[in-house]
Amino acid sequence: MAALARSVLVTGSNRGIGLELVRQLAASPWPPQHIFATCRDPEGPRGKALKELAAQHTSIKLVQLDTVNLPSIRGAVGAVGSHLKDQGLNLLINNAGVSSHATLRSVDPQEMIAVFATNVVGPLQVTKEFLPLLEQAAKDKGKEGLSCGRAAAINISTKLASLGLCLGVPEAPMYPYRASKAAQNMVTRCLAAELQDKGILCVAIHPGWVKTDMGTEKAPLTVEQSVRGILTVLASLSQDASGAFLDWEGNCLPW
Repeated sequence: MAALARSVLVTGSNRGIGLELVRQLAASPWPPQHIFATCRDPEGPRGKALKELAAQHTSIKLVQLDTVNLPSIRGAVGAVGSHLKDQGLNLLINNAGVSSHATLRSVDPQEMIAVFATNVVGPLQVTKEFLPLLEQAAKDKGKEGLSCGRAAAINISTKLASLGLCLGVPEAPMYPYRASKAAQNMVTRCLAAELQDKGILCVAIHPGWVKTDMGTEKAPLTVEQSVRGILTVLASLSQDASGAFLDWEGNCLPW
């Protein structure tokens, strides 16, 4: 059985789902050759767990990347490109994001703008800047069709953004978070439509309600269960999944 992908980049990998993605990828029987674990400050106190993990696996490369800072994104592209040389990047996982429990009474314009910057503009800009490396990987003559092993951009979303489900969360309407993730879903659909002919797969994935800083201890899923499911889903993705909105078990969700 082959690795999920030769090279994988995960944003927001210093905690929660991002950290667990890096951990499970590195510990898999067939780990990627390159796992680029990115966060805003890998050398700071918040990067301690990630740094300790990287010390255990030579496949993990720590890369500084602030998804709302264009020079930082471009610096990360340069660092990743120098490792990959002419191979290209197979799998980009846009995981970095922020939550907000703002209600109609408490929300303010600055908070809406800040959350949109991180959850919508950030992943779009990251995908745009890493596109040349994704395109390079997609040209691998040994790979056909769409898959994470060839070239893919995966956006971590949430079913709270589903207009079709319009799930009620009476204790926390979460206006900035839900609206921004709905916008991110549209970005995913647009990317899928534009990049499919270039050999790049684009999918949105809901990780479930997970016990993380964002999900809180009330959540029913552990981060290990969620990530195990996500990686299983990613390994199964093909042409048919282009532009899909799936959950961590592979079920299709309404937009």
